[in-house]
Order: sequence, then structure tokens, then C-alpha cells
Amino acid sequence: MTTNNTNSDTRTSQEELKLGELREKIDGVDSRLAQLINERATLAQEVAAIKHQFREGNEPVVFYRPEREAQVLSRVMEKNQGPLGDEEMARLFREIMSACLALERPISVAYLGPEGTFTQQAALKHFGHSAVTKSLPAIDDVFREVESGSVNYGVVPVENSTEGVINHTLDNFMTSGLKICGEVELRIHQNLMVSDVTKIDSITRVYSHSQSLAQCRKWLDTHYPGVERIAVNSNSEAAKRVKSEWNSAAIAGELAARKYGLNILNEKIEDQPDNSTRFLIIGTESVPVSGIDKTSIMVAMKNQPGALHSLLQPFHQFHIDLTRIETRPSKMGAWNYVFFIDFSGHISDYSVQEALKVVDEHAADIKVLGSYPKAVL
Repeated sequence: MTTNNTNSDTRTSQEELKLGELREKIDGVDSRLAQLINERATLAQEVAAIKHQFREGNEPVVFYRPEREAQVLSRVMEKNQGPLGDEEMARLFREIMSACLALERPISVAYLGPEGTFTQQAALKHFGHSAVTKSLPAIDDVFREVESGSVNYGVVPVENSTEGVINHTLDNFMTSGLKICGEVELRIHQNLMVSDVTKIDSITRVYSHSQSLAQCRKWLDTHYPGVERIAVNSNSEAAKRVKSEWNSAAIAGELAARKYGLNILNEKIEDQPDNSTRFLIIGTESVPVSGIDKTSIMVAMKNQPGALHSLLQPFHQFHIDLTRIETRPSKMGAWNYVFFIDFSGHISDYSVQEALKVVDEHAADIKVLGSYPKAVL
């Protein structure tokens, strides 16, 4: 018995010794990391000082450079050797850059709210948690807030992989002078959540946005076939309602669960496991070349035979990869349509300029919505 106790004590002492050595190394790494992060922050402050020094007259100083951040994140992912994954490493650097940028000037961002929605999650994913975010009730409001200069940028959804394009966002570009400065792709995970007062065996209704209910239809049919499904304005509103109801549940994202203190009963209940939403970053400045860019344009074609062929043929001629094309009714008259087109490349590329020259010969109007870095995260 004494021998067993002695062996156990020996193993415990060896374990504590080895763990102590590793923790000491971790403490050393943490100290060097803190020093390097602060060194980077100091350099960011020097960048801000130089920008102020060399600006002309009263022109605004541009602190946030989307193309520069995309280049940094891409390089971080390329050089990453693990064991952390590429995206996890890039997310860490995103937060470091967000904090450093806030030393120059915090970025203000409006998004389609309320708080706890996937759009807020997209805003935080793109700008980091040091950005100052503002929730607005409608897509129109986000456009107006950016146009007025009250915020630097806006974040609005533009398409979902299962539910399709968000027409209201496209329609705003018809009358707005704002530019697309970036994009965010967010994997959408829907979760069934309840509050502390919910009687799980007595759930009679499920709240969520109409799109989320549609994305989880098969799962609900299987697990809650007799439960009433109530569509509300947002997933965040759904989570808020459940907070005080004993017989209801909500479908929303993890951010909403954290904000309203709800418990996730079932995770990832979306019918399509690859369900994702694309969001656009809207602002007032054009974005220089990043190296891996996308361009969005809006084209009103003349109402004549072969119009669609005339629109698409130049992109094929100059080997430009079209990534999306949508049509919307024009506000200029019945049976006239506007085409929204995304393609690979930057507006400054020779091939892009030549293709658009040919398109312009047949189009009633062309509007470049923006060239911007492809989503890195």
C-alpha cells in the first residue's frame, strides 16, 4: 500500500514539474506576444501621424484601407504553419488590426439590426470588435446613415445561398451614390434556443425571421411537426420574445443567444449544412487594387433584340469570370430591366476597361458600384 502511494506521489510530482516547465514557457511567449502587439500598435500610431502630416488642406484622412487589410490577412493565412487553422489565425490578426486601427480612429459602422442578428455578426467579423457599431431597423436607413457621413461604413445582406438575393439591397444601389468597399461571407448556423423559464416539453410556438424558418423547415417538420411557426422582423426579436415566455422557442444565431441569455437546445438545425449569406460593405471611397478583387456593376440595357447577348459577350471575349448576374425591374419604365453583375477583377484592369467599353456601346447606362477585395474570411 505504501509502495502504491509512493508511485502515485512520484507521478504527480513529475506531472507538476513538466506542467510547470510548460507554463513557464507559455508565460514567456505571452510576454513576447504582448510586447510585439504593442510594438505593432505604436507603428500604427506612426502611420496615423504621417497621414496627418502629408494630407493636403482639409481633405479627410483615410485610416481604414480595405485592400491593405485583405493583403495582410491573406499573407497571414499563406504563412500559417499550424497547429491553428488558417481562418482562426486570420481572425486573431483581424482583432489585432481592429484594435490598432482604433488607436488611429475607431471605425464607425452601421448595420441592419437589431443587435444579435447575423448582420451584426458579419460587421464584427469584418471590422473586429474594436469598431463602433450602430444598429438600424432597415436597409434604407443603413444607406442613408453612410451617405450622410454619420458613420464610415455600412453592412447590408445581399444574398443567401439557399434563399437567394435580397432585392431591397440591390434596389438601393439604383438611387445611391455609395460604393461597395468589401464583402463578408458568413456561414449561417441556425440554433433552437429557449430561456430559463421555458418548459421544454410544452413548447407550442417557435419564433424566427421568415428566412430562418424556411431554412429550417425540414428539421422543424421532423422534430416539432405540430408547433406553430411565427415569423417576426428579425431573429433577435425572436430571441427577445422567448426570454419571457414559458411555452416558446426561437431560431437564431449564437450571438442572439449570448445577448439575451438563452440556452441553445439544438445546434445547427439548418436543412442545408453549407448555408451561407453574403454581406456587402458600403462606403464613400473607391478601393485600390488588392490583388484578388471583385467588381460589381449595374447595367441598364436598351430594349432591343439580342440585348442580353450584347451584355454578356464582351466578358467572354476578354476572359472575365462572371460570378453573379441578377435582374431587377427598372424604375425608368415598364418592361425595362437593370442587370446587376459581379465579376472577378478590378475596374483598373485593362481587360475590364476594354470589356466595359464594348458593353457601353449597347447599354443605356453603366454604373460601377465598386471594386473591392474578395472575402478573405
